[in-house]
Amino acid sequence: MRVSTAQFYLQSAQLMSQKSSDVNEQMAYLSSGKRVLTAKDDAVTYGTLAGYKNDLANIEKYKRNINQAESHNSLQEVVFADAENILNNVKALMLQANNGAMSDEDLQTLANQTRNSLEQLLDLANSQNENGDYIFSGYQTEQQPFSQQSDGSVLYSGDSGVRELQIAKNIKIPTNQTGDASFMNVANAIGDFTANYPTAPVANTSGVAVESANVTDRGLYNTSAMPHDYTFTFGPGAADLNVLDSGGANVFTTATYVAGQTITFDGIDVTLSGNPLPGESFTISEQEEVTIFDTINDAISWMEQGSVSASPEQHQVDYSALLNQLNSSMSHITSRRVDSGIRLQVLDSQENRHLDTELALTSSKSTIEDLDFAKAISEFEQAKLALQASQQTFSKVQGLSLFNYI
Repeated sequence: MRVSTAQFYLQSAQLMSQKSSDVNEQMAYLSSGKRVLTAKDDAVTYGTLAGYKNDLANIEKYKRNINQAESHNSLQEVVFADAENILNNVKALMLQANNGAMSDEDLQTLANQTRNSLEQLLDLANSQNENGDYIFSGYQTEQQPFSQQSDGSVLYSGDSGVRELQIAKNIKIPTNQTGDASFMNVANAIGDFTANYPTAPVANTSGVAVESANVTDRGLYNTSAMPHDYTFTFGPGAADLNVLDSGGANVFTTATYVAGQTITFDGIDVTLSGNPLPGESFTISEQEEVTIFDTINDAISWMEQGSVSASPEQHQVDYSALLNQLNSSMSHITSRRVDSGIRLQVLDSQENRHLDTELALTSSKSTIEDLDFAKAISEFEQAKLALQASQQTFSKVQGLSLFNYI
C-alpha cells in the first residue's frame, strides 16, 4: 500500500510549479538585462521608468521631425542659392545691355539670354522634392505652383499655407516657404507706388523720375479719394507743379518746385529726381509689391527696344528703375535664403539639445533599471537549486510504501 495521498501530490506539484516559475523569472531578468520588468517588481521604479520611456519616445519622434524639416528647408535653401545666381546673371546682362556700343542684334542676344534665365528661374520655382511634391505650392503640394501665360506673365496657382512640424514640446518650425512669398511679393524698390511715364502727347525728355513714394500717414491716406492714382503735371511755369487725385481734385500745388524736393499729400511722401520741363507729366499708382518674373520680363522688353530709343531720357529712367527693382529682387531672394538658413540653425541646435537630453535620460533610466548581474546570477542559481531539491524530494517520497519497511 502506497503512503502518498492526493493532497501530497497536489502540494508537491504546486511547490515545483512555484520553484519553476522562480527559475523562469530569474532567467527573464538575465536575458533582458533589466531588474524591473513589471510593476510588481518595483512599483515606484516602474512608474519612473514609464516616464523616462515616454520622454525618450517623444525625443525620437522630434528627431524624426527634425530630419524631415532639415530635408525640406535644405532643398529650399539650395533653390534660393540657384535663384540668387540667376538674378546676378540677369543684372550682369542688364549692365552689359546699357553699353552704348551695343547693336540691335547684340541687345536681342542679351534679351534671349535673359529669357533663358527667366525659364530657369521658373523651373526652380516649380521644384519638387523626393516624393514628387511641389515645394513652393503651400498646402497644395500636388499643384504646380507657377505657369507662364501667353503674354509672358507668370501665374501663381498655389496657396499661402505654411506647413509646420513639432521639434520640441513647445517648438514648431516651418518646413516650407510659399511661392507667393518667395517669388511674387517682392518689395517695390521705390516704395508703395509705381510710376507710369507717358510717351505722348509729351514724352519725358527731361529724365524726371520718382525716387521714392511711400505712405507715411496711413490714417490720412485711407480717407483720401479712391483709387489711389495721382497725376503730376509740370508748368506752365518752370517751377510749377500740381498733383491731382483720381477724381481730378488738386491735392498739392507749388510754384517753387526744385529737384529732389519731397512732396507731401494725402499721407504720402514723394521724392523726385531730375528737372522736369513744362508740359511734362506722369502718374503714380498704388503697388507695394512687384513679382520677380515681371521684373525680368520688363528687363527683356527694355533690351528688345533696341539701341535707338524714341525717348533716350525715358529709356534711362526705365533702366534705373529696372536695375533698382532687380536689386530689390536679389535682396528679397537673399532674405528667403537667410530664413532657410536660420531654420536649419534652429533645427541643428534643437537636435543637439535632444541628443544631450536623450543621453541624460538614458543614463538615469539605466541607473534604476539595469540588472546587477552578479546578484541576479546568484539568485538564479539559488532558484535552480530549490527547484532541483523539490523535484528530488518528490521523486523519492512518491515511491515509498509499507513494503519498504518489511
